[in-house]
Amino acid sequence: METTTALTADVLVLGFGKGGKTAAHALTDAGKRVILIEQSADMYGGTCPNVGCVPTKMLVHYSTSKRLEDEAQEFFANSIEGVRALTSAFRAGNFDALDGKDTATVITGTARFVDPHTVEVGRDADRITVTAPTILINTGSEPIVPDIPGLADSAHLVSSTDLTRTGTLPRRLVIIGGGYLGLEFASIYRHFGAEVTILEAADRLLVREDEDVAAVATGILEGDGISIITGARVTGVADTDGAAIISYEKDGRTRDIRTDAFLAATGRRPATAALGLEAAGVRTTARGAIVVDDRLRTTQPHIFALGDVNGGPQFTYVSLDDARVVIDQLLGSGERSTADRAAVPATLFITPPLATVGMTEREARERGLNIRVARENVADIVAMPRAYTMEETRGVMKFILDADTDLILGAAILSIDAQEIINTIALAMRQGVTATTLKNAIYTHPSSTEALNEVLGVIVG
Repeated sequence: METTTALTADVLVLGFGKGGKTAAHALTDAGKRVILIEQSADMYGGTCPNVGCVPTKMLVHYSTSKRLEDEAQEFFANSIEGVRALTSAFRAGNFDALDGKDTATVITGTARFVDPHTVEVGRDADRITVTAPTILINTGSEPIVPDIPGLADSAHLVSSTDLTRTGTLPRRLVIIGGGYLGLEFASIYRHFGAEVTILEAADRLLVREDEDVAAVATGILEGDGISIITGARVTGVADTDGAAIISYEKDGRTRDIRTDAFLAATGRRPATAALGLEAAGVRTTARGAIVVDDRLRTTQPHIFALGDVNGGPQFTYVSLDDARVVIDQLLGSGERSTADRAAVPATLFITPPLATVGMTEREARERGLNIRVARENVADIVAMPRAYTMEETRGVMKFILDADTDLILGAAILSIDAQEIINTIALAMRQGVTATTLKNAIYTHPSSTEALNEVLGVIVG
């Protein structure tokens, strides 16, 4: 017998990601009745603590801690168990923290709009409908599987989720795509002991970065033993004899590479296809991203879209800031908007990491700006002994400075602790702190930040 349970809430949240859960907590604390729907019990808390930031960065730590005497497969399996334990704890903590509140309820299932204010969970027996005057969509993004013959059907295709949960270390791993995801997994798995090859369609890695910075990063990856093949267009995949044969074209010739496993790291798209947004009257772009204004309102003013699903930068901390914007609309003055954002940094967690913010030198010159460039190799920075104490002197620091105002226009930090240094630089950029002020500041010693005392004075152009 089919039954339907009809629920109502002040706010309905679709998706347990960073933006959705942050807003849900704030709204329940303000006395709102909140229902949050998450399609998978494996994703309480969102992508970051389950299959994204937390497990991958934990694997970065484990992989670089491997000793020569550690047997590769055993060490890898133990590392994956450590990741599983942590992500399970985070998942349970996220669920209990929200569902344990008196005015919050978490429902597990796939939601689909039936009208602008109502979604249904389940289609047959025990169907649930939830109606709310305000709805937040935070369903994130999903991997793009390229339309390459044989790829999707290969038994050797692995997802990024597989690579954070599977306890077997492949002897050979091919990664199709040299973006952030591909490079991070390449670095991780190489340090664990796998033979790693990157197939990148562009003529070099990190095409958005300046060529000199990209060249240093490429040299580090190759120095770690990663094979990088650029200008490679994958044309087909065929399974044979317990392995996959990946065919690609380069310089007009077709070549093959044999591998035990391969990852298609060719980007992610907003997860909107199953939401039934047409029934809600919510418009999307050609890529499936939900169209929003600078207050994150969709074409239905009572529906907001937060995080990857709105087509913005795919970073957890951007989703967090999306939550701040929405919370301000619902509980505050309504003045906060995405237009307020400036100098948003990003970090690529290879070893050592590459962190960037603002303009590249190329972008600044294309705009005709009057600039100075400060640049120094990490190994040459006398004021950064931490790099030597940590036995990691590879990398480079580069700053783009406005020659007229002495303000920092952009930076690329490829070094140990880059993910921390970049936050200081981004804050300085947002607050209008000059390069000279940052150069003459007092920093702890020995630290990586004190490299700013020296590098900002090394003008090369």
